[in-house]
Amino acid sequence: MNIFRSILFNIFFFAGSFFWSVVLLWALILPEKKCAQVVGDIYGGYIAWIEKHIMGLRLEIRGMENLPAKSSYIIAAKHQSAFETLKLPHMRNLGYPAIILKKELTRIPLWGWYPARMGEIAIDRGSASEALNSIVKGCKRTIDSGRPVIIFPQGTRVAVGVKKPYKAGIAKVYRDIQVPIVPMALNSGVFWGRNAFFKKSGTVIFEFLPPIPPGLPPLKMMERLEKEIEEASDRLVAETKE
Repeated sequence: MNIFRSILFNIFFFAGSFFWSVVLLWALILPEKKCAQVVGDIYGGYIAWIEKHIMGLRLEIRGMENLPAKSSYIIAAKHQSAFETLKLPHMRNLGYPAIILKKELTRIPLWGWYPARMGEIAIDRGSASEALNSIVKGCKRTIDSGRPVIIFPQGTRVAVGVKKPYKAGIAKVYRDIQVPIVPMALNSGVFWGRNAFFKKSGTVIFEFLPPIPPGLPPLKMMERLEKEIEEASDRLVAETKE
């Protein structure tokens, strides 16, 4: 069943992505945040529909009470799958956050026009110093506009059960931006593996953990961030397999 669902889902995903990339071209003339809202509601809604009704993938969100209500913040998320990169920027209840993504994605014909217009923070990973500076600059711009930022502190998708160190870039962002960091755990890799064509039905869980306030020594913040995200993600994966 999952094989048939995966094939059907991928057909609808790629065909639908092309279709909406054409149909929503008019949204590119809208202001940045409005473009993010329109694309999020329409294209994001379509992706959520085919995930649920074709692939049998559902999303459960926990810990929304941990998101600061009266201040800007950055969400530092575990990254196991393409699922969260498709889901997070389109979430209305997060205020359509800007996500940090690799610049190569903006070079995808037609589809790649949208991330830049929606205010996503595209980075060139060829130069570490340039990438870090562009991340800080993009985070400042986004926070000043009233939108949260999504950052993947490991810098890439990491398969379930694989350990990969957190990059020091999150420490510089934390030191320079001076807003709370909200750790986010998940279990998406159980259902949608890294570069996996075949996927599994089930419930993906996003869990927002208590925020880390600004002002801590950056290295201490990193130790706390990694410990909390990894432990919570392992717990969600174990819960899924019970």
